[in-house]
Amino acid sequence: MTLRTHALRLFRAALKAADPYEAVLRHVRVDGGTLIAGRARYPLDRYRRILVLGAGKAGARMAQAVERLLGKRISGGLLNVKYGHTARLRRVELNECGHPVPDEAGVAGAARIAALAQSAGPDDLVICLISGGASALTPLPPPPITLAEKQATTRLLLACGANIHELNAVRKHLSAFKGGQLARLAAPAPVLALLLSDVIGDDLDVIGSGPTVGDRSTFASAWGIFERYGIAGQAPASVRERFAQGMRGEIAETPKPGDPVFGKVRNLVVGSNRLAVDAAAREARALGYRTLVLSTSIEGETRDVARMHAAIAREIRESGRPLKPPACIITGGETTVTLRGQGKGGRNQEFVLAAGIDLAGEPNTVVLSGGTDGTDGPTDAAGAIADGRTAARAAAAGLEPAAFLDRNDSYSFFDTLGDLIRTGPTNTNVMDVRIVLVGR
Repeated sequence: MTLRTHALRLFRAALKAADPYEAVLRHVRVDGGTLIAGRARYPLDRYRRILVLGAGKAGARMAQAVERLLGKRISGGLLNVKYGHTARLRRVELNECGHPVPDEAGVAGAARIAALAQSAGPDDLVICLISGGASALTPLPPPPITLAEKQATTRLLLACGANIHELNAVRKHLSAFKGGQLARLAAPAPVLALLLSDVIGDDLDVIGSGPTVGDRSTFASAWGIFERYGIAGQAPASVRERFAQGMRGEIAETPKPGDPVFGKVRNLVVGSNRLAVDAAAREARALGYRTLVLSTSIEGETRDVARMHAAIAREIRESGRPLKPPACIITGGETTVTLRGQGKGGRNQEFVLAAGIDLAGEPNTVVLSGGTDGTDGPTDAAGAIADGRTAARAAAAGLEPAAFLDRNDSYSFFDTLGDLIRTGPTNTNVMDVRIVLVGR
């Protein structure tokens, strides 16, 4: 098999390990009449109703696992999921809506989820399923902020290169749902939140903007993000006014860690990027590669991170450090793209394009980067793959790689070469997996 085939095989292994259905079943089980989640135990005959609520790209598969465990004990529920990220369910309703820019379907679904949470009493159990994408999928802007103004704010933050921690800190303070507020709505009902992490460090209050977790950010710290990127003056007037009111104490803060509303809340991380990366590493070793997982916490500007990976590949080739060929370097995490052009692409495709430029002419070297959710940016591709011959193939086709990189048009570049990775919706989301292979 070729290096390209091997790289794709490693990526498929990562996707399989990140399956949300299996992730839930690894951490949650029913023993007799008791639901056991981590160290928490829930005697099922104690509850009048069991409601399943939440949001995220992995929500459908997570709900399938919960339905397998609890079946007819589930009274009902509702999850907001990204368009196309569905599965067959019997007891829980799915509401498809927009991501990464929220839409009206998301607003309607978030309002219904909030109402269901608020209907829960002390003798009900609320199971909350949260995975990557949940923040954008649950827009519930407080009046007078409109959905259009929240969309504009999201686009503004995405374009300036804000990372997921920064983006979600802002979202929490433009929502009646996020930043612990879903737990506030459900109180005093007990809440079991199962989280599939798509954030570096698995920070509970960042995953899906932490709807069941105490919020460590404030109006002031979130407004500082606008100022840091120099976009404060571009934010909609209603958004600027809300933050001003919040910083003056005229609007209540999101509930913080230690707030009594979290007294009956249990948050359990059932899966993360590390599971996917470790599975890819096992597959690489099985194929005979000396393998190093460099980090699962890679972040920063995509182009800079790509060139670092390319430099490691060249070092392996030239000196045998940190590994002798055949070698495999794997990283996880989530980088950001600062938009400079009007092209089409995503952080994984841009990563591969930037790395491919630096690896031009390198023999027996392949680089792959893919989003585990199957969608990279606003495209139908999970990512892309390139090798030392990509630049020469592009030149033969009349393509100039650097020009495509300058205008953030990695999708068009790799689509022309046939090097996009298309998986379709994977119904999971544990950030990105990057693979560098250096053959003998």
